Amino acid sequence: MKSLLEILILFIISIAFACATSKEGKQVKETITAEYILGNPNYTAISFGGFREKTREICPSVEDLKEDMKILSAIDIKIIRTYSTQLFPHAERVLKAIQELKKEDPAFEMYVMLGSWIECEGAFTSTRDHTKENVKGNQAEIKRAIELAKEYPDIIKIIAVGNESMVHWAETYFVSPKVILTYVEQLQNLKKEGDLNSDLWITSSDNFASWGGGSADYHDGDLTKLIDAVDYVSMHTYPFHDTHYNPEFWQTDSTALSKGRIQLVQEGMLRAKNYAISQYESTKKYIRSIAPNKPIHIGETGWATSAYTNYGDEGSHAADEFKQKLYYDYMREWSNVNGLSCFFFEAFDEPWKDSNDARASENHFGLITINSEAKYALWSLVDSGKFKGLIRNGNYISKTYDGNEEKLLQTIYAPATKSKK
Repeated sequence: MKSLLEILILFIISIAFACATSKEGKQVKETITAEYILGNPNYTAISFGGFREKTREICPSVEDLKEDMKILSAIDIKIIRTYSTQLFPHAERVLKAIQELKKEDPAFEMYVMLGSWIECEGAFTSTRDHTKENVKGNQAEIKRAIELAKEYPDIIKIIAVGNESMVHWAETYFVSPKVILTYVEQLQNLKKEGDLNSDLWITSSDNFASWGGGSADYHDGDLTKLIDAVDYVSMHTYPFHDTHYNPEFWQTDSTALSKGRIQLVQEGMLRAKNYAISQYESTKKYIRSIAPNKPIHIGETGWATSAYTNYGDEGSHAADEFKQKLYYDYMREWSNVNGLSCFFFEAFDEPWKDSNDARASENHFGLITINSEAKYALWSLVDSGKFKGLIRNGNYISKTYDGNEEKLLQTIYAPATKSKK
């Protein structure tokens, strides 16, 4: 964790970086590294897919993605995280979109944490084998990551080997840490040999438990080697999901129901923030026992705004825009103060996540809807004109609920009460 003094020193050092001048006379740094970006509050991070249809077979075009990059830039996002390199043409189009925007204006800044999808043999089938990997698919993902990192060294600053690829509840595809380690070491060796930039950082992005912050069954020699091998640890924490799966922190005691609904929600979201921090701290404790100086950042956390089972009005009452805003603000404030990057999940709603159920929570983690409406967390940016002139799917960015806060507040529920034993 960076101290406030260290953050100040980073800021001072940034002034000394070589600069280029855009056609508007803006100043832009020529040399940016992952080490400089991560934990720097001036480089806000977010997870990005941007798929607009119910299937990823319909991939956003470069022009679509340029729209998205302009919108993210208006939110002051400067680093995005992607998830695969060759399953779809998405990653390459994202990089082309950023490259074109940089050519149009050298002051435009957007960097990428490039994800490579890693899975077991027979993933997503009834014959999956978690003791083996999908060699052909995984090698193709890493090969393409290497090619893209060489082609876009000014944009790609991090490669993440796998996404929640080690956590055991990813039962349709998870692999052992040894598989992830093999590819991390391959990439690190390419850096040593000069085939990849030495300041390119390599990680794996996974659930806090996979990094040793949960049960001891994850603690093994291969995980220890992996922790040593990565440049930093990218950990995920999702209090939202645990409002259903591990709800003790979330539920409200019936004796507290005399409080107002808004107060109960605010107190619940503070507990959610502290729950996320506790998972970070438990992960940090384990990581520090192996690698005392290893940086740790939040690779994913988020809060969905719609659901009807598990997390909605039929479950834990977690999903709505008011709670998302509170969680977003709390996590941004905490991570900035403590010198951590936080890749909030995610930029835009993506209807492919559960194409059979429009209300499913996985479709609604975005800060902006599929209809180009800014959710409550971003209403103030709409008011301030940040999105003026920006279009997505042919629509200007407007507010959800027609900007009617009273109407929005009518949709929220207090956290579910604890069941009587």
